[in-house]
Amino acid sequence: MKLISWNVNGIRAWKEKEGTLTFLKEENPDIICFQETKAQAEQIQTITGENELIKNEMHLFADYPFHTWNSAEKRGYSGTGVIAKKDPLCVWFGMKNSPLPNEGRIINLEFKDFILVNVYTPNAKQDLARLPLRYDKWDTAFLKHLKTLEKEKSVIVCGDFNVAHEEIDIARPEANRTTATRPGSAGFTNQERERFSDFLKAGFIDTFRYLHPEEVKYSWWSYRAGARARNVGWRIDYFLISKSLKEKLTSATIYDKVTGSDHAPIGIEIEVEM
Repeated sequence: MKLISWNVNGIRAWKEKEGTLTFLKEENPDIICFQETKAQAEQIQTITGENELIKNEMHLFADYPFHTWNSAEKRGYSGTGVIAKKDPLCVWFGMKNSPLPNEGRIINLEFKDFILVNVYTPNAKQDLARLPLRYDKWDTAFLKHLKTLEKEKSVIVCGDFNVAHEEIDIARPEANRTTATRPGSAGFTNQERERFSDFLKAGFIDTFRYLHPEEVKYSWWSYRAGARARNVGWRIDYFLISKSLKEKLTSATIYDKVTGSDHAPIGIEIEVEM
């Protein structure tokens, strides 16, 4: 089966961008996970073809009978969503002891062979105001959440983790890393990178880096200074899988030429059943 994850940076604007729905229609994944939807559930409801989201000649969402949206209480902010060709066995939002319970950042879905977790990790913010929250609370709670789920079934987790793990994952590591005289840039501080390493030490596999150990590809580019045109990017979007699924993984892709958001979609193909 094929899964795609995409931080769309506002799903209502994203759907109007040239080629976005065409790309998904052509790739024809079984499950699509969205982050940063920036909309309330009623604004993106896809139950009928009458809703504005699918008033498009591609009618992409009509091909996916299951859909769920976890919106932030604050309108126009954060949010996640999942659409799938088959209903999951169970769906629930959030995680235990979340430091940000009202921002719509996590959707959990149980399928036959696995539990899927779609996450939009909070950004540390440019001034690093949320770095302590990331380091001391969010990342540790999220890893505990995943390991608890893993006791039940193998886990696939995808989304925007808001961290470039290694220097290969960022175009300009020297300008963004932590040094003795500066704390580092949000998304590349020692603290955030350490916490991401914790996921791998706990047994989760970074699918893209596992299959492409030396390939340089990015999934996010700033809107400033023509960063995408110059490919000054960061790899901050991931699919992680339980070690038990390692031999079932067949491909991991970053669709870095696909526009429509400041993030590129990413995807995996894996031999599991919904």
